[in-house]
Amino acid sequence: MNTRYIDLIEQTFDFPQQEFQLSKSHLKFHDIDLMKLVETYGTPLKFSYLPQISNNITKVKDWFSESMTKHNYEGDYHYCYCTKSSHFKFVLEEALKNKIHIETSSAIDIDIVEELKRSGKISNDTFVLCNGFKRDQYITNIGRLINNGHSNCIPIVDNYEELSLLSGSVRDSFKIGIRIASEEEPKFEFYTSRLGIGYKNIVPFYKEYIQNNPKVDLKMLHFFINTGIRDNAYYWNELLKCLRVYTTLKKVCPTLDGLNIGGGFPIKNSLNFDFDYTYIIDEIINQIQLTCDEENVPVPDIFTEFGSFTVGESGGSIFEVLYQKQQNDREKWNMVNSSFITTLPDSWAINKRFIMLPINRWEDPYERVLLGGLTCDSDDYYNSEQHINAIYLPKFDKTKPLYIGFFNTGAYQENIGGFGGLQHCLIPNPKHILIDLDENGRITTRLFRHQQTKEDFFKILGYDYC
Repeated sequence: MNTRYIDLIEQTFDFPQQEFQLSKSHLKFHDIDLMKLVETYGTPLKFSYLPQISNNITKVKDWFSESMTKHNYEGDYHYCYCTKSSHFKFVLEEALKNKIHIETSSAIDIDIVEELKRSGKISNDTFVLCNGFKRDQYITNIGRLINNGHSNCIPIVDNYEELSLLSGSVRDSFKIGIRIASEEEPKFEFYTSRLGIGYKNIVPFYKEYIQNNPKVDLKMLHFFINTGIRDNAYYWNELLKCLRVYTTLKKVCPTLDGLNIGGGFPIKNSLNFDFDYTYIIDEIINQIQLTCDEENVPVPDIFTEFGSFTVGESGGSIFEVLYQKQQNDREKWNMVNSSFITTLPDSWAINKRFIMLPINRWEDPYERVLLGGLTCDSDDYYNSEQHINAIYLPKFDKTKPLYIGFFNTGAYQENIGGFGGLQHCLIPNPKHILIDLDENGRITTRLFRHQQTKEDFFKILGYDYC
């Protein structure tokens, strides 16, 4: 009988895969010896494999280049990184090695942009697309960036008032974009996005406030779908509506030459993940080309703002199974040495799935289990991954340590979990390891941040610690 964990995986999935291989019953991720990582740094731990950021950027830029060449597309393509998915310096610096651009969502983002400019990572040629609802400080910071010579800073107007606020903050002429308030999928309790200006109001807004305004050039229309770029009727329908607005607006606005197709690509969340990126990109290019040809307007330059796809597949978390609880005749709970609420908040908040695999003991028999975190919250668990509503792991044996990894967790988890801040039940943030390649292609590791300590919590909470 095929009762080993490796047997289960091989009969269920195509394995090994590009990023996952086995070596002596131990899992390797992008050739990283994960057991060696555990032995060196202990658990729980988070890691970021920096080269994967550049790998994913390069893939997308190549896919767009190939499709544009195929369709004789005359516009340019600009890859923007959506900073809200991860603001860490090591992420931005790795991403910016690839001559990309930046999309921001809040005031402090602009401070980060200015710091990156001072260090030479960003130049005035870098597009900085400023999205989101803009409060006073955000407006002030955008104005400062433009006034200091960054003419490629393009604030994306979210509402009617922002244009006048920006005009008051920027000394000379400046470029803007307009965000379309797209209609949401029926799964939402509302029909229209809270962000942006409605489809029907875009052209009237331009004619009344921008067309005869010598200070403002409309350069971009921003289209965003909350569920991301997917091959379904909802996405293609909303894209077509956006293109109709673009072509109508282009006929009365000669300065308009950019289309931001916001909403990101999905990332791999299962060993059987299947998404045809090249087909989607090719069809997007084709749809834009066809619509512009039908309306006899030039095709726009295309901007994308990929966050999760840029950084998500670079991250991972490793835990140790501490204990097993048999709660009834069917349910076994494997308790891990961290909290999902602390470490992987998307797994419980929005039921997001990640690739979950054991790090060791692949030759051992397996069992069906549930995974529980350390807090006293009933939602601190993880019970859904690539096997659908069940988790299978090597059988618990208190004499044989079992380590498990969650992969492709690099987007949003630190930001949402409150990196370095208070955590539920004061479960500390795990230590964080950065993994890179040296000039000879050898794997290097370094400690980015220690696990949170009692002193860290006391300082935040206002206690005097002696």
